[in-house]
Amino acid sequence: MAKRNLAELKIPAASAFIPVAKRVATTLGGQLGLSLMDLDELAIALTQACDSAIAAADDLGTPADLKLTYFATNRALVVDVDLMPTGAALPLPRHETHIDPELQRLAYEMIRCFVDDFRPSIEPLTGHVSFRMVKHLAG
Repeated sequence: MAKRNLAELKIPAASAFIPVAKRVATTLGGQLGLSLMDLDELAIALTQACDSAIAAADDLGTPADLKLTYFATNRALVVDVDLMPTGAALPLPRHETHIDPELQRLAYEMIRCFVDDFRPSIEPLTGHVSFRMVKHLAG
């Protein structure tokens, strides 16, 4: 699989910045040849992934950024979303969590409905959250 880096974006972990992440994804996806429907689906999935990462940042209780990495493979656009605490050291997650496991499961299932591949990763010891979404080109 040939990988071509397209862009990297770092935004505050706040919902007000999600439209920026979506704009970059739809622009790059359009340049690669994704259909309008595929671009809409990618924007929906990216919104949910960013919302989930922002909720995880709230649980960490420290300021955080979202690092989004966009790259192309032979027949797909891949978007990685990583939660990056802005403090010097990565804190351990709080013992009590405010995320309802059922709501989290539903959020992940919704993302899976709109992209071709979705891989969430949450490190239990560090609280590091990352998501990979893949949208394949038609044809």
